[in-house]
Amino acid sequence: MSIELNQRRARARRWGYETRLLLGGLIVAMPALLSLLVVLWVHEPPHAYAWLLSIVITVITVLLALELRRRAIYPLRTLSNLLEALREGDYSLRGSAARRGDAIGEVVIEINTLAQTLREQRLAVEEKSALLTKVIAALDIAVLAFDAESHLKLANPAAERLLGSSFNFLKGRSAAALGLGDCLSLTEPCISERSFAGGNGRWEVRRAVFREDGRPHDLLVITDLSRTLREEERLAWQRLLRVLGHELNNSLAPIRSMAATLAKLLAVEPMAEDWRDDAGSALGVIGDRAEALARFMARYTAFARLPPPKPRRFAFAELVQRVAHLEQRMAVVVEAGAAVDIDADPDQIEQALINLLKNAVDATLPDGGEVRIRWQCIDSELSIEIIDAGSGLPHTENLFVPFFTTKPGGSGIGLVLARQIFEAHGGSLTLENRGDAQGCVARGILPR
Repeated sequence: MSIELNQRRARARRWGYETRLLLGGLIVAMPALLSLLVVLWVHEPPHAYAWLLSIVITVITVLLALELRRRAIYPLRTLSNLLEALREGDYSLRGSAARRGDAIGEVVIEINTLAQTLREQRLAVEEKSALLTKVIAALDIAVLAFDAESHLKLANPAAERLLGSSFNFLKGRSAAALGLGDCLSLTEPCISERSFAGGNGRWEVRRAVFREDGRPHDLLVITDLSRTLREEERLAWQRLLRVLGHELNNSLAPIRSMAATLAKLLAVEPMAEDWRDDAGSALGVIGDRAEALARFMARYTAFARLPPPKPRRFAFAELVQRVAHLEQRMAVVVEAGAAVDIDADPDQIEQALINLLKNAVDATLPDGGEVRIRWQCIDSELSIEIIDAGSGLPHTENLFVPFFTTKPGGSGIGLVLARQIFEAHGGSLTLENRGDAQGCVARGILPR
């Protein structure tokens, strides 16, 4: 049975669609044609024009079959041309004289709609591609793309400046030849000292993988950190020197004044009877300010020598209760949170919380109110909040500048030290004014 089916399929393939359509039309007309011929020949004797009439009818039948084939094939060829245009990416061609309710017309309308949709999509892609090209060209960050064989296939102007050559010269060169072979094996962003033809410095290298034609390609993004770091370093030094200068001037001004007073006192002849009292008072002021400078330098040394954390697992709730009981000026409200154990340096975390609670109590005592501490687990992080009822944050950008303080007698390192401890543990510390009442919220984040 399968052999006969295959044979029929083979015979069908030998005949084209047009030929089979013509034969089908003739076969459909054959019964009527044979009936007419029989009618013409059954009369005795046969009519003299029977042969001529038979030939004319046969020719007309064949012509009608050919016309039927042409009318059936024409719209199919139109559809073929439209589909070929779509395949070639020409979406401007449209089928005409298409109407609803007609089988071929419905197909033509759908193809016309498809062509319009593809045209709009291609236009949108081209516009987005042009925008992306302009954005990449305007970036001051080197962007390089490598194919599956690690050969360069794209580089923006910043990458050309980095590699010291034009893309036309660099195109097709391997990553190893460009000094970037090790970058294609990165799994995480890397910061390192590197030398390129366009300059030396610290660079951040990020690698991503994308696919084109079903094959993996590599994308490298190289950022020059030297300029940014130098600018941030300059701003940090400016802020630090401003605070240091303020502290030093506060101590040196009275020292200079007292030294000038002593010089005038000793230059008077004969000396006044109470010169010893005046000299002792002046020397006391000089000694006090020298001692203040010594304490200032000790605080600076302690801040600069903060050791790296030594993590170990401990119960966070117990540590919070212990820190809250250390504050004797007012009762700290502890809102019990989740019983969670974390891996961190308990001594450093305790010191950070002590500093934050001390600031919160200092802000709350003048006006009264309460200080609360609470915590909660959010995904893989532990969020800690210390809420006070003080006057809120001052509008200043120097809150986390070392030695800057708005409190009389303050050291200016409590907040800075607390933030440094949180960041050393992979977390963060932020301050913001409360939205529900007067006061401030210190929010620390620690990884669990």
